[in-house]
Amino acid sequence: MNVNTCIQPPQFLPLSPFYRQRFHLFTQKPQSLKRTKKSCYFSTTAGDNSFKGGLFRVQKGRIRCSVSEVEEQKEKQQQVVKRAYPFHEIEPKWQSYWEKNQTFRTPDEVDTSKPKFYVLDMFPYPSGAGLHVGHPLGYTATDILARLKRMQGYNVLHPMGWDAFGLPAEQYAIETGTHPKITTLRNINRFRSQLKSLGFSYDWDREISTTEPQYYKWTQWIFLQLLKRGLAYQAEVPVNWCPALGTVLANEEVVDGVSERGGHPVIRKPMRQWMLKITAYADRLLEDLDDLDWPESVKEMQRNWIGRSEGAELEFCVLDGDGKERDIKITVYTTRPDTVFGATYLVLAPEHSLLPSLMSPSQRESVEEYKDLASRKSDLERTELQKEKTGVFSGCYAQNPANGEAIPIWVADYVLGSYGTGAIMAVPAHDTRDYEFATKYDIPIRWVVKPDDDDFSDSGKAYEGEGSILNSSSSTSGLDINGLHSKVAASKVIEWADTTGNGKKKVNYKLRDWLFARQRYWGEPIPVVFLQDTDETTPILETDLPLTLPELDDFTPTGTGEPPLAKAVSWVKTTDPSSGKPAMRETSTMPQWAGSCWYYLRYMDPKNSKELVDKTKEKYWSPVDVYVGGAEHAVLHLLYSRFWHKVLYDIGVVSTKEPFKCVINQGIILGGVQYTAFKNPDGNYVSADSADLSGEINQEIIPDEKVIKSGDSFVLKGDPSIRLIARAHKMSKSRGNVVNPDDVVSEYGADSLRLYEMFMGPFRDSKTWSTSGIEGVYRFLGRTWRLIVGSPLPDGTFRDGTVAIDGEPSFEQLRSLHKCIAKVTEEIERTRFNTGISAMMEFINAAYKWDKLPRSIIEEFVLLLSPYAPHMAEELWFRLGHLNSLAYEPFPKANPDYLKESTIVLPVQINGKMRGTIQIEEGCSEEDAFRLVSQDAKLSKFLDGKSIKKRIYVPGKILNVILGPQNIKAGVR
Repeated sequence: MNVNTCIQPPQFLPLSPFYRQRFHLFTQKPQSLKRTKKSCYFSTTAGDNSFKGGLFRVQKGRIRCSVSEVEEQKEKQQQVVKRAYPFHEIEPKWQSYWEKNQTFRTPDEVDTSKPKFYVLDMFPYPSGAGLHVGHPLGYTATDILARLKRMQGYNVLHPMGWDAFGLPAEQYAIETGTHPKITTLRNINRFRSQLKSLGFSYDWDREISTTEPQYYKWTQWIFLQLLKRGLAYQAEVPVNWCPALGTVLANEEVVDGVSERGGHPVIRKPMRQWMLKITAYADRLLEDLDDLDWPESVKEMQRNWIGRSEGAELEFCVLDGDGKERDIKITVYTTRPDTVFGATYLVLAPEHSLLPSLMSPSQRESVEEYKDLASRKSDLERTELQKEKTGVFSGCYAQNPANGEAIPIWVADYVLGSYGTGAIMAVPAHDTRDYEFATKYDIPIRWVVKPDDDDFSDSGKAYEGEGSILNSSSSTSGLDINGLHSKVAASKVIEWADTTGNGKKKVNYKLRDWLFARQRYWGEPIPVVFLQDTDETTPILETDLPLTLPELDDFTPTGTGEPPLAKAVSWVKTTDPSSGKPAMRETSTMPQWAGSCWYYLRYMDPKNSKELVDKTKEKYWSPVDVYVGGAEHAVLHLLYSRFWHKVLYDIGVVSTKEPFKCVINQGIILGGVQYTAFKNPDGNYVSADSADLSGEINQEIIPDEKVIKSGDSFVLKGDPSIRLIARAHKMSKSRGNVVNPDDVVSEYGADSLRLYEMFMGPFRDSKTWSTSGIEGVYRFLGRTWRLIVGSPLPDGTFRDGTVAIDGEPSFEQLRSLHKCIAKVTEEIERTRFNTGISAMMEFINAAYKWDKLPRSIIEEFVLLLSPYAPHMAEELWFRLGHLNSLAYEPFPKANPDYLKESTIVLPVQINGKMRGTIQIEEGCSEEDAFRLVSQDAKLSKFLDGKSIKKRIYVPGKILNVILGPQNIKAGVR
């Protein structure tokens, strides 16, 4: 229905933000209304005639519009009125200001006499899904720290960039035919836009991407330095090979032994790959952990991953069918040489190099079948402690060097060829895995260690601790360790083995060399060539870097195991730069970890084309002062970065031994709580505490409005006897619990999102998203705005300026402010952001009780608020009469004089027993304190009718009144 309604322009249109926006009149006033036969339009002082006709037309001096448009306009007005403060105008305004004025740009040349603060977020991968509300948690924290330090006079480096090579973009390219470069750039643009909408103070001039040739030129340069020093080499290693897809798969593409895409069988196949010798730095990576300000859990994870252990390598001679020694020895590594007499069998990994020469003819088929099965499992699946142990007898025996016994050689997948020597001596009495295996296959179990305080031989499980050695003597070998303690016995076994040639002392590591090649297109090309006639490896010249990726239209696997780059024939065929001979380029690419190993250095000098980083700049900015990211990167990323940094330190590129001084792991933001009810086969609800989850039971998700809380549990609102399971899950598209920050910003503003994510709880803890929670901080910001600006006008807009006055603040106002300053400053620096917000809320509550708002108090508070809610703070600062951004204004400092409490709580004892407390002024005398006790309604009852024998007063600490037996009314002495 299109009924015309008349609206007088002078009364309505100039005042409406809705119409001002529709007519592009944000800062201009309409001067006249012109009319033609077909249309009308506003003309402005700027001559903006961009909007013509269509919606409005002029008849008899009035503008006519449809009823539907009037309703739309009214709805827009109602939204303005409902908003707690005009964030929709403030936030774009200040984001535009910061970008136009490059407010947060760190100059290339800084005043090095000033202290520096380098705060960094872990390199994000720009996925197609964009950000969810869990991502800004860490980004907000680093931004608060960066803003604080700028205001405290530090030179701040706070950059952002993109770890943009990777598998998802290539998979998407294979599925859609879209070049990964196009997808990556699109994703980066979306991420950047979302980050800017949240007001983060990044120096966008330093933005980098691992996919840019000018960046990966230096990634390739680092590889060449590793190659020169023998830290990069090639070796045959097992990879995940899928015959049906004809490609090598990453570990994350393999699920339960089949390909994630298509569900095809995957096997472990040896392939020549590039490796980085991180094991050469194992001791330094371990030792230098002690000096780092990192979470102890992260340091412990790295220690366990490196896995340094001291033990012995022992040699077991293989026996032939007649029990005679063959010219083959199996070397095993053990951390418990004291248990050698308890070794009743050996276990070899299925991929052990000696296995083909050990299999007996009768067992060959069984062993080959077992090897094939093992090749389909990942290392994680093979070593899972809970899984049932499997194995097969090789048909061969070896001799235990300690006692001369012939013991069987088994093949089992719980032993890995990549750890130790790929063979173990199995001592089932004193190792749980060996015990389970021996019990299953009926292999003898011999006890050789007795606990100091117990007889463990009949316990039905392995004893893995230390104790006194028994059953460990042999006249044949000359080794006798009976009665010795485990540690002493271990040393004696090592000494015996070294003397007799049966072994030696050995330090071992769980850490393996880093597999540094992927059979993928979307990654950094490896800068080497292979001579066609000799297959000799030759590095390309450093002056020829970067070696750029060739353009490919077909990213699909080759089907032969060769990487997709092999399809770029004209690129692959080249000449050796040194000899000029025909050569072939390496067609594998670097893994995604490569670019993220050193990016923190490039931020210091992102446009340097002559060296990785200028030495002067590196020396000033290194190391990163605060590095924030998820705990999931505790091992691989942080360990690889430390390894590369130490190599760069050794060759003089960097000046510090470690890259990151302080690492902080933020918690995870979980999706909203999900409530689950259980139903029996009859369809009736069953309480969660009585449901038989192992039987026939159905689950049903219950909406929030049908749930109430009862004590510590959640129950059905319609039937409180039915208890529900309440659980929050990590945000994921599959669960449908992802919250898009764009939606939150649109409804509540970026400052509300920032504030809420910091207010949810301790920064390092996991937290559950709650829309009602963000409404709370949104109301706080609204109260802050109204306190300083004043109440909204009838149309929902706000007056210009503020209600602050120029008068002198009172002592109580100063005290309230400086307590807030002290608390907020301390809590930001200790990353306890939630309690800092609480302090500001307390200040606002107190300020609402004041008759007047002194400008000096409000200005200081606005500066306090700015790291958390920068858009609102900037606008308030501007309204308070300041023309420049507050980003570099000095951060307030607490005056200790205003932090002293003028009153204290004094405990009062009667005859040595605590009876209550009184409030006294600081410096209160004994007489005044006793007078207050006498006047206190509760305490005076203990004094009535009693004589005072003695008073013991410790000023400011305690008053103890000792009563006498006389029945006299107490008074002031």
